[in-house]
Amino acid sequence: MTQAGTRTTGGKGAEIEARLGLGQRRARRGGWFWGLALVVVVAGGFALWRTLSAGDGAAAYRTGLVQRADLVVTVTATGTVEPTNLVEISSELSGTLRAVNVDYNDAVTAGQVLATLDTTKLEAEMAVAAANVSAAEAQLVRARATLDEARDNYDRVTALDARGVSSQQSLMAQRAAFGRAVADVTVAEANLDLARAQHGLVQADLDKACICSPINGVVLDRAVDAGQIVASALSAPVLFTIAEDLTRMDVQVAVDEADIGAISEGDAVVFTVDAYDDRSFPASIRTIRFAPETVEGVVSYTAVLSVQNDDLSLRPGMTATADIIVAELSDVLAVPNGALRYAPPQQSEAEQSGGGLLGMIMPHRPEDQARASGKSVWVLRAGKPVEVPVVPGASDGSLTEILKGDLREGERVILGEGG
Repeated sequence: MTQAGTRTTGGKGAEIEARLGLGQRRARRGGWFWGLALVVVVAGGFALWRTLSAGDGAAAYRTGLVQRADLVVTVTATGTVEPTNLVEISSELSGTLRAVNVDYNDAVTAGQVLATLDTTKLEAEMAVAAANVSAAEAQLVRARATLDEARDNYDRVTALDARGVSSQQSLMAQRAAFGRAVADVTVAEANLDLARAQHGLVQADLDKACICSPINGVVLDRAVDAGQIVASALSAPVLFTIAEDLTRMDVQVAVDEADIGAISEGDAVVFTVDAYDDRSFPASIRTIRFAPETVEGVVSYTAVLSVQNDDLSLRPGMTATADIIVAELSDVLAVPNGALRYAPPQQSEAEQSGGGLLGMIMPHRPEDQARASGKSVWVLRAGKPVEVPVVPGASDGSLTEILKGDLREGERVILGEGG
């Protein structure tokens, strides 16, 4: 009974499902689910591709203009303003300064007394030397008188001897006396020369006690005061520093070894100093020194610039920043310097090889396949970046001349990405 009931029930259930179509609905429900999932995946991939494509096409670039311009090519160097002739005045003598006659910024003339030493001792030595000269002169006069007397006696004895009146012994004595008189005159003359030389030495020291200006100029520094003791035993101390002519100044700038080949004597220069932010001073290169200067491994060469300073606005020691004009170019094709530095972002190896799902379903962008070099710029043409090889020339710091390359005036070159 039980088995018969079970079969009856199973048969009725199958019959009911068959009537209602429940089995077919269950099969259709599974197929619809997987189809919907596939549509979602495809739609998502398409949306992602459209998003990336739209983002690429609408990428924002910072651009500059290809233009014709006049370029002034310069080399920048820094240095200091210096007088054309700077003299440091010292004292060869030791002693106490009796007086100091000048101060800072005083104008002086050649030969003007700047300071004097106490000359009491030198004056005493001068008096002794003068007395020695007088004594030597007197000795010479006496020696010459003795010589005259000896000459007369010798001549008289010689005449007597010729007549046979004088003896041979008397003749020899007068001859010896005459010779001694000649020698005494020579000694007296030498003593006089020695006394005069000693007098000259003392006079020279006395002259040096007067510290005088050797040139016309302006006192930049005074390192002594009256009453100060000057000791020059080991080294001559610097007492005054004088600039010859502040209306003509030099600017000594250090030019890097990488730029030294671009400049030459006579080049025009424009420089500024911190004291006058809104003023430029014209100058020219007077000389370029061959001697190198190495500071922390950096080699530079000194270029001396000549500048007129009629209004005395420039002062010694000021720091100067100079732009040396090495070339002036007119109406040349140029691009902003940033265009030569721009390069598209680097891609991963998967993107470059086109691997992966996106690589199979998305096209490659031309700008992603090119790589910028130091001799290329990227130009926007028809809204897309195109790499253009170029040969750059001189630069003025903001624009660079283009010697060769497929560029046209008015085109936009890429300087960077983003607004």
